[in-house]
Formats: sequence, C-alpha cells, structure tokens
Amino acid sequence: MADNGAVSPLLRRKTPKPADRTVTLVGKPGCHLCDEAREVIVRVTGELGASFEEKDITQDEELFRRYWEQIPVTLIDGRQHDFWRVDERRLRAALGG
Repeated sequence: MADNGAVSPLLRRKTPKPADRTVTLVGKPGCHLCDEAREVIVRVTGELGASFEEKDITQDEELFRRYWEQIPVTLIDGRQHDFWRVDERRLRAALGG
C-alpha cells in the first residue's frame, strides 16, 4: 500500500476553536480579585470570540463547597484552569488564541 502522506482521521486531534469554548468565572459579590479576573476574562473572550459566564458561589452549595478558598476560579469548558488570579497569556493559550 502506498503512503500518500495523509494522516488517519483517527490520529488527528480535534482542537476546539475559541468560539466553541466557554470560560466560567466562579466568584462572589464584593470580591475584588473576582473583579480583576472578570476584566481579563471579558477582554480575552471578547477578542477571541469565546463564551463567558459567571457563577456565584453564594447561590450554589456545591460550588461553595468546592471552591470557597480559591475564588475567583476560572473554568474552561467546565474544567478548572486557574484560581485567585487570571494570567492573560495563559488564558489565551488555553483557548487557542
């Protein structure tokens, strides 16, 4: 069988586009670190076209139990990416931007 240089579809990794990603900020009202994180996330998601949502730990018992010592927590597609501070370059890289 001749090798035509094509990569098998099974070997290709499908990397989601930034527009297919969702960044979630888990925080609480009155949190100055959350405010700082929000600024970075809004800027990056706006530029790359990713979705952005916020979740308030004071309104969700599970999030409170899980993250109360780490807020603000940044999730990408539901998986923890960062906590306390958001590194803009790291967030861009994680989103593929």
